[in-house]
Formats: sequence, structure tokens, C-alpha cells
Amino acid sequence: MSPPLIEVYDRLLKRYGPQAWWPGQTPFEVMVGAILVQNTNWRNVERAIENLREEGLLTPNALYQASSGDLEELIRPAGYFRVKAKRLRNLLTWLHDRYDGSLEAMFETSVDTLREELLAVHGIGPETADAILLYAGGMPVFVVDAYAHRVLARHGWIDADADYYRIQEVFVESLPADAVMFNEYHALLVRVGKEHCKPTPLCEGCPLCELLPEGGPLGREDF
Repeated sequence: MSPPLIEVYDRLLKRYGPQAWWPGQTPFEVMVGAILVQNTNWRNVERAIENLREEGLLTPNALYQASSGDLEELIRPAGYFRVKAKRLRNLLTWLHDRYDGSLEAMFETSVDTLREELLAVHGIGPETADAILLYAGGMPVFVVDAYAHRVLARHGWIDADADYYRIQEVFVESLPADAVMFNEYHALLVRVGKEHCKPTPLCEGCPLCELLPEGGPLGREDF
């Protein structure tokens, strides 16, 4: 069955209201946050970003010039700090070499080309690349995460084993190419995922409960 994704969006927006994502004062801060949030929660990222801000390092040039040791220590609260420091360094080196450190020049590149370039940076996968494109660049790219997967699979709108690109395709085919909507939709799916569509579902009171197939949510309880 075709997923009623406009209705899903309307239901979530009516229940939760605008979510005002992504947290970040500048596009570059959003890019840094997209790396740091890998495998951790946002509270830890906020502490790491605040450390960088206090040291005056939240510009491409300043962070590029920071030593690896200083960078590792400053982002330690985000966890996996050595790995994430290397990934940030890879991103900064690419940004410096390809665009002379200019985010303006970077985001003048076509979305398809820029996405390919980001994915070629070691340590940046599809979700991180798309978060940078959408939240830092304002480009109409839908960000898929575990919450989107879980919500769609449990309602029978995708196969439980659907991969990132298949899930993204479902959204792109069903929605207008609107960066503002994509931004809000992703945040709303995270909200309902945290409150209701948890690993063990809490369907009572969920704004999407009426859209479940007969017999309740499909798929595993732990995915």
C-alpha cells in the first residue's frame, strides 16, 4: 500500500507543533554537530560544541588549524572522540582543499554533486551527508534515521529490511521537494519515535495509531 505520508505529517504537526530543528547557531556548527552526534545523544554534543565555541573554534578556518590533540580533548564529551576528531579533520581537509574553506562556495554546488563529494569523505555516511545538506545547506534532501524506518515498517509502508535509500525514495516520491517540510518531517518522526514508536511500541495515544494495520504494529519490537 502507498504510505499516506502527507496525512502522517499533518497528524504529527497537529499533535506536536513545529520542532525548530536543527540546533545550531550557524551552518558550520550544524555540520560539526552532524559528525559529533554519531552514536551519541544531543546533550553530549552540546557540551562538545560549547567547548569549541569557548575556544573560538567554530569557524572552518579556526577548526582546520586546531591541533588534533586539542580537537580530541574539546570534543571528548561527545564520545568516540578520537574517531570523531579524525572524521572532523577529514571533513575540514576536504572543505579546505575543495572549496577553500568556504561554505558559501560549497553550497553553490548542485545537491547531487555535493552529496557524492560528502559521501567520499571518510567517516561520512548517507545520514550524516544528508543532514549536512538539509540542515546546514537548506537543500531539499530527506534525512532517514532509525525512527523513520521504525515508523514506516510498523505501519506496513516499507519492508522491515528496507535500506536507507529505499526509505528515502518512499518519502521523496510521496512529498513535494520542500526543504522546510523535510526538515520539520524528520524532526517530527524523531519526536513520535521517542514518545511512542520506541523499540517496544507504546501505541496508545500515538497520533499515528489509527493508521496501523489491523492487528497492530508490524515487525520486530526491538528494531
